[in-house]
Amino acid sequence: MNDQTLALLDSSGGIVASYPVSTALNGVGEQHGSGCTPAGAHYIRAMLGAGLPANTVFRARRSTGEIYSPQLAARYPDRDWILSRILWLCGQEPGKNRGAGVDTFRRFIYIHGTPDTEPMGLALSHGCVRMRNDDVIELFDLAWPGMPVTIR
Repeated sequence: MNDQTLALLDSSGGIVASYPVSTALNGVGEQHGSGCTPAGAHYIRAMLGAGLPANTVFRARRSTGEIYSPQLAARYPDRDWILSRILWLCGQEPGKNRGAGVDTFRRFIYIHGTPDTEPMGLALSHGCVRMRNDDVIELFDLAWPGMPVTIR
């Protein structure tokens, strides 16, 4: 899937902002362990990283105290970098993206920042929705816990 985008809509469905993103290399799917991006109705269950600097590194949803740099990337070449902000998603469709074996929240599916050297518009993630750091910070400042998110 090329030209992947995230659109922020107002209450009448008009586009407020649009951002290039990268979703799962394995495509769309909800099964735990699939490495796929789950489709359907979701909401933002938790927001992490408010006030932290751009390129803050997260591991297990906690800031490591590191700031991403090419030198840090060279030291840890196999890390799946989660940077700047995390919008942790929760599925709203029982049996599809919520519940045993398919639960978006338990799968740790986020909208999050990634190194700005990573391509956008292409499916390359491990299941999350990756964004440029400035974009995810902007989105984070416009979003709220409970905000609906639809993934298609």
